[in-house]
Amino acid sequence: MLVAGSVLAALAALVHGYIFWLESIAWRTARARRIFGTTEEEARVTAPLALNQGFYNLFLAVDVLLGLVLVATGASAAGRTALLVGTGSMVAASLVLLISDRSKARAALVQGVIPAVAVLLLVLGSVLSS
Repeated sequence: MLVAGSVLAALAALVHGYIFWLESIAWRTARARRIFGTTEEEARVTAPLALNQGFYNLFLAVDVLLGLVLVATGASAAGRTALLVGTGSMVAASLVLLISDRSKARAALVQGVIPAVAVLLLVLGSVLSS
């Protein structure tokens, strides 16, 4: 279960890394505007907010990557903890998005389903291995 949970956590980190790129680097491009449904003017005005939000997504991905490194180097308890912090935070953020704006349900699912399954597998793996 730890391996499956780790693989899903890594996939979630990749998704959040991509979101970082969209929000912090590519925010004002046609592609990002199409994905987020913003106009050029909206993108210009909201660029500082998007930059900040993008870095939150990057930090969540870094938590997961740290957990993967720790698990791979034998520090499995610390690694599982970092994996759960990262993926659990991703799930919480996706729930906030869903609750705050139902029109963003698709985005919330993209951001939250994979880490939610990772959390489930990581917790089950920890329970079953103890």
